[in-house]
Amino acid sequence: YIFPGGHIPALSEIMEPVEKLDLVPTDVEIWRMHYAYTLRHWHDRFMARRDEAAALYDERFVRMWRFYLVASEQSFRWYGQGVFQLQIARDQNAVPLTRDYLAGKAAGAPNVAEAAE
Repeated sequence: YIFPGGHIPALSEIMEPVEKLDLVPTDVEIWRMHYAYTLRHWHDRFMARRDEAAALYDERFVRMWRFYLVASEQSFRWYGQGVFQLQIARDQNAVPLTRDYLAGKAAGAPNVAEAAE
């Protein structure tokens, strides 16, 4: 009812087409519990305004959405579901070897190119 036909692919399912396209994985980050926490926050915020949602839709929608949020959180928390972020490139030298450049400007530090100057 929420995401008909929805599918969260395993990392192994993503890597095969990446390799077939001659792309290089330059970084993989696994967000283990992050999405469980996100779903918990969404649930809490939804329940704080459940009456508004019920008025806008109906009680059946509220029950289904709440079930989705709780069940999804539990699948991430206890059953190995995960979210990952994959960085790919055509050239393995396209990005620095560490993730330092990702937070450089946000953290007030120089980025990799500036540090090399």
